[in-house]
Amino acid sequence: MHRLTPLGRALTTAAAAATLLAGLTACGEDDKAGGAGAPAGPGTVTVGALSNGAAQQTDLTVPVDAALRAKLPEAVRSRGELVIGVGALPVGFAPLAYVGTDQKTLTGAEPDLGRLVAAVLGLKPVVKNFTWENLFVGIDSGKVDAAFTNVTVTEERKKKYEFASYRQDNLAFEVLKDSTWNFGGDYRNLAGKKVAVARGTNQEKILLEWQTKLRAEGKDIDVKYFPDSSSTYLALSGKKIDITFVPNPSSAYHITQTAGSAKPTRNAGQFSGAGETLQGLIAATAKKDSKLAAPVAAAINHLISNGQYAKLLTAWNLSAEAVKTSEVDPPGLPLTNS
Repeated sequence: MHRLTPLGRALTTAAAAATLLAGLTACGEDDKAGGAGAPAGPGTVTVGALSNGAAQQTDLTVPVDAALRAKLPEAVRSRGELVIGVGALPVGFAPLAYVGTDQKTLTGAEPDLGRLVAAVLGLKPVVKNFTWENLFVGIDSGKVDAAFTNVTVTEERKKKYEFASYRQDNLAFEVLKDSTWNFGGDYRNLAGKKVAVARGTNQEKILLEWQTKLRAEGKDIDVKYFPDSSSTYLALSGKKIDITFVPNPSSAYHITQTAGSAKPTRNAGQFSGAGETLQGLIAATAKKDSKLAAPVAAAINHLISNGQYAKLLTAWNLSAEAVKTSEVDPPGLPLTNS
């Protein structure tokens, strides 16, 4: 998201807990054949395969677009593979990227999108799992063509990488389903509420800034901290807090997990991870001057226009983060943003 680490790094404890809820353990095996998300037949990609209930499994027929394939760098086109990097080691982060129920294949919205892009471009997807730091080493060394792993576009990163945006970088307010509260785009609506947030995260930074503004107006937010996501959600279900402020993907995943429970939750509003003045964007990330961002963006726009992008996000309950268009090197978080 807005932070310079993936979802799993900013909320390590929360992501680990979410992964444990799915009953999964991460591993470092490469998805050399594309796994369950690879073409299951001519031009077919199975979205949400092996997701352990986190997604609605959907088969999508994806014919090769010859015109878009022709835009690929010759080296990639002749190799016939798209090496997709994912930074999901050691524990993964549902619903974006984690090891599926076969205990070896990466599933999640991120590798699924990478597989769809590869199918459009007529390439075999080769999904490789890394730690966050080693993922960028892989891009730099040429071992990874493009990362699909919740990377936020920043002006600093543009010095070394090129981007094709594919999802909004949003934070979410999660409440019990029977709550009548909604964010409504105005931090003043948080006045008097008990709001849980994880320490050291971007959402904590934003929440504390709002608290400072409210205090100057004679109001306040009761900011609450818990040791892990399980404790936070226990407090929410017990109505000891009103709201938890978290990255949208982790909230979307939790909402699907509680849907059939006695205490279901819902999304009560979103806020850009980049703050009030800029919509943060998540993007496929390739080495600068690799000439991959443009064909990848074109493939994503192809998926947007034919409705398959929407089906992917719907399957993973991430429709609220949809972009209208994939952009090459869109405005990123400024150099002054810490």
